[in-house]
Amino acid sequence: QLQLVESGGGLVQAGGSLTLSCTASERTYSSYILGWFRQAPGKEREFVAAIRQGAGTTTYADSVKGRFTISRDRPSRTTTLQMTNLRPEDTAVYYCAGGTTWPPQDKWGQGAQVTVSS
Repeated sequence: QLQLVESGGGLVQAGGSLTLSCTASERTYSSYILGWFRQAPGKEREFVAAIRQGAGTTTYADSVKGRFTISRDRPSRTTTLQMTNLRPEDTAVYYCAGGTTWPPQDKWGQGAQVTVSS
């Protein structure tokens, strides 16, 4: 059964950068979608970015466009979220998510804390 394992995250000052990685336990179909959601304290989980594994097409939330970049490396089964120009409002637990339909929510990673200090 497919599992998603996250790594990365941490504490950074506003304007800084962090990288999150999500590694799948097995190879996924080209139509499979892997992405990231986040949940801040007291708020609902929200979509951040996603990428279709085969074509590499990407989708971003308006709040992160131009600052975050999602990419995938199929041989290593790793999807990466590069976050730049981070803001305090980006503080949240970030979850890797995978699925065959939009939005990808069939499988979830364990979550990674990202904290941005002002």
